[in-house]
Amino acid sequence: MGHNAPDKGERNDVKNRLMVALDVPGQDDAITMAQRLAGNVGWFKIGLRLFVASGPELVRKILQTHHVFLDLKFHDIPNTVAEAIVSAGNLGVHMTNIHAAGGPEMMRAAAHAANDFPNMKLIAVTVLTSDPMPPAKARETAVQRAEQSQKAGLDGVVCSVHEVAAIKQACGDDFLTVTPGIRWGNQSTDDQQRIADPAAAISAGADYLVVGRPILRADDPATAAREAVAMMSASTPPIAIRQ
Repeated sequence: MGHNAPDKGERNDVKNRLMVALDVPGQDDAITMAQRLAGNVGWFKIGLRLFVASGPELVRKILQTHHVFLDLKFHDIPNTVAEAIVSAGNLGVHMTNIHAAGGPEMMRAAAHAANDFPNMKLIAVTVLTSDPMPPAKARETAVQRAEQSQKAGLDGVVCSVHEVAAIKQACGDDFLTVTPGIRWGNQSTDDQQRIADPAAAISAGADYLVVGRPILRADDPATAAREAVAMMSASTPPIAIRQ
């Protein structure tokens, strides 16, 4: 779709490639966490739990200070998904997603709807990082779904770090990769199966890193966020966000 990057400064500041997943119970917790992390991250991801609890009002509040990735993984009949994309665009979010398993027709409908919102990236989920699928099969499936997403007109995909290089090779450097499953040090893997640390993610070619519990559950979330950014900054190559 050739959407513009959400912010020109994004390409020059590594912290704007870190997305913190606000996987908290409700609006008060989300606002408190956003305030604690202010200045340390550029994006917040709002997923199913928080959106169901607090809805569009909270999204608008977070948008006043940060970029927002609305992570609802739309997966329905094409017309319903297209209408949901319009609603997300009207809300003003900078990124939203669908599930590639919905098929080419659904993805094309979503991409067509997103064309009216040039400042919003539309990406597709390939294989969930919690999926116990064997690595080779996960890579094959993720690449196949990434190619289908690109052909349908999407800006990129959500994938694990382990599939980033293969997706970049298949779809090109301009095709965005958003990578959850980020862990470092002795942190618990929780329900994630395919994980990597921030430095490895950047080295692999990831454009955005999504981090939730390692920051949210830290004694000092701001310090944990700075640790992630430091590892991202030290990695090579220090690639820029693609247009």
